[in-house]
Amino acid sequence: ALRFSLREMRGGLSGFFIFLACIALGVAAIGGVNSVARSISAGVADQGQVLLGGDMRFQLIQRAATAPELAFLENLGTVSQSANMRSMARLENGSDQALVEAKAVDAAYPLYGALETEPALPHEQLFGERAGLFGAAAPDLLFDRLGLKLGDRLKLGSATFELRAKLITEPDLISDGFGFAPRLMISTEGLAASGLIQPGSLVQHIYKLRLPPGTSDARIKEIENQANEQLPQAGWSVRTRANAAPALSSNIERFSQFLTLVGLTALVVGGVGVANAVRAYLDQKRGVIATFKSLGASGRFVFTVYLVQILMIAGMGIAIGLVLGALMPFAASAALVSVIPVPAEGGFYPAALALAALFGVLTTLAFALLPLGRARDVPATALFREMGLQGKGLPRPVYMASALGIALLLAGLAVLSASDRRIAAIFVGATLASFLVLRGVAYLVEWLAKKSPRARSVALRLAIGNIHRPGALTPSVVLSLGLGLTLLVTLALIDGNLRRQIGGNLPKEAPNFFFVDIQGSDVDAFSALIGKEAPAGKLAKVPMLRGRIMALNGVD
Repeated sequence: ALRFSLREMRGGLSGFFIFLACIALGVAAIGGVNSVARSISAGVADQGQVLLGGDMRFQLIQRAATAPELAFLENLGTVSQSANMRSMARLENGSDQALVEAKAVDAAYPLYGALETEPALPHEQLFGERAGLFGAAAPDLLFDRLGLKLGDRLKLGSATFELRAKLITEPDLISDGFGFAPRLMISTEGLAASGLIQPGSLVQHIYKLRLPPGTSDARIKEIENQANEQLPQAGWSVRTRANAAPALSSNIERFSQFLTLVGLTALVVGGVGVANAVRAYLDQKRGVIATFKSLGASGRFVFTVYLVQILMIAGMGIAIGLVLGALMPFAASAALVSVIPVPAEGGFYPAALALAALFGVLTTLAFALLPLGRARDVPATALFREMGLQGKGLPRPVYMASALGIALLLAGLAVLSASDRRIAAIFVGATLASFLVLRGVAYLVEWLAKKSPRARSVALRLAIGNIHRPGALTPSVVLSLGLGLTLLVTLALIDGNLRRQIGGNLPKEAPNFFFVDIQGSDVDAFSALIGKEAPAGKLAKVPMLRGRIMALNGVD
């Protein structure tokens, strides 16, 4: 059988190009999707320490760490202290001001990564006090907003700061969360001199911890538990390098889920294409199959000859798909650099590619066994009379059971290998339901064509007859077009929903200005000012009180 398969393939791949394209694209999509998802995850994992600014991050709101709390952290490794708060930065002459996100850092900052400024200056020269002036760095946005240049001065609280550099890269920026205003980076001594830290000031005191090299994630989890057990009253929020940027991780998870659906769609559409291509190819080989059978070849021999051919050509398609899939992480690394703040790790991911190859083999077998099973049992006389390979009834039970078993294995593997198994299971179940519905639609179309009144036009009569004749392509055409359109519409809707969820959740009437931290004694004066400057404007005042939850359901 192998010898005959190789001899027959000398004639080229005519009739198999659609088959080859379906397998190659399906394998490329699945291998590429999984490789890209793993490359992004690897990038986040490798950059976890830099994104967080340490191996662990302890955050306290409205208070600094006590001596016992600080001693606990310092006994574990190197500690870097910083403080974040929102305030107004004013020009020295008071002519203009802007809201800033002030970040005060100590000499140990950053523990990982690099703080890039222009010009590049060491900590003391950048932030130290000289002649009563503390140093500061800010991004271009603040320079442009206030019309500043290097060397100009800003007042923050009661302290004056000299802008000594432009802030280019802040390594742990993403771990600080969403910012309302441009960054103004200063020293912890400068923040203390500003007098802004008062009772009720909304200040985040952050302690980054660098642990000894080789500290495992399990050990970090132990330290987190110890911190909460030994200092239960601290009330600090603890984050580790494994969860450096929750918002980024959430978006990457959504991205991976969407890519999973893209891969499953390619798998299903490719499988239908495989079934159609195999059927069309075998239909072309009716004369050869009939000759085999007339010369005494068994049905098993015919089945084996064409199964070997299909698997060999599937191997070519899988190889092409694996090459394309292996290149996708490198393309994604370049394409996503402006979208996510973490570089995707372009590389070779053998596990993802092996999974794609397995999907390709299983898809080929699941959708090729039934056409091959039918070809085995069609009599040679029927083939010589050009009656086709469809025949009546179903293939032998062994082929039905094999195809069903492989299809179930394929579905189970698709669900188990997905990043979100629930979504994958729903998608696979819905696809199966679509198969059944479209098959029913095909039978309904055939029945309507069969029951339709006799048309006077010969061409129309032949067209309607071809819809319901034995071996008609109606089920195949309805399934292919219907399923392809269903899956494409599904992906388009999911893509649109994700875009609206991420970028469209804005109120229809958002305020033009948003003022924060207006003290109670200044509310009337502020309202009068707004009434004078914008008499047609609408001012909505929302009182806010900050406090600390001391007990929940009677538990301290």
